[in-house]
Amino acid sequence: MEQNGISKEDISLKAGFFGAEPWTESMRKEIEQRLGLKAYDIYGLSEVIGPGVAYECECQHGLHVNEDHFYLEIINPETGEPVPDGVEGEIVFTCMTKEALPLIRYRTRDVGMRIPGECECGRSFVRMVKPAGRTDDMLIIRGVNVFPSQIESVLVDMDGIAPFFQMIVEREGNLDKLTVLVELNEDAFTDEVRKLEAISKRVTDAIHSVLGISAKVKLVEPKSIERFEGKAKRVIDKRTQVNF
Repeated sequence: MEQNGISKEDISLKAGFFGAEPWTESMRKEIEQRLGLKAYDIYGLSEVIGPGVAYECECQHGLHVNEDHFYLEIINPETGEPVPDGVEGEIVFTCMTKEALPLIRYRTRDVGMRIPGECECGRSFVRMVKPAGRTDDMLIIRGVNVFPSQIESVLVDMDGIAPFFQMIVEREGNLDKLTVLVELNEDAFTDEVRKLEAISKRVTDAIHSVLGISAKVKLVEPKSIERFEGKAKRVIDKRTQVNF
């Protein structure tokens, strides 16, 4: 819009519902200011229903869970026992109306808590805070759940590729960018551009097929990815500067 000289006064948007990927309050303010609308958060999981598990009302004091379909629990991720309202833990859902794929006490791995008390809007559905993170090493990249093991499954049986890789996640503007460093084995290492391009395309297509999102594949020399005696550092998340 800005590049085409269209101002927020030229459009008639009043409200927007945003989900699939975590966003901060500063991001909310930027969206509202630049588009001239009211930005609401909506929460969902593909395994449960997709968008619509929980949503913000006009008060925006937490997300109301659609309790006629989803029963919310917050548990201690170590013991599995429920924790009281107002205590942070792992979000768990039981789906009461799903038929083809019933889910009972489904552990989302999202970290959150139930908000005690009633909402000023008058709705009686229980509220939860926006998820604060995850209890495992799963990444959310452009709204898609990504595990390092998925990358490993792509590379493990691929000719010319050594079983060593590293995922680098960065944020460019408001979007996530995934780069996968893939180590060639000795047999495949060559200076022939055509062969390297063919390997890169094969790996890129395979990763896209498994993850459902695009990733930039960078082929690196044999033994160039750092080895660790303990747990390998498969992920460098530059969005948070946390390695695991």
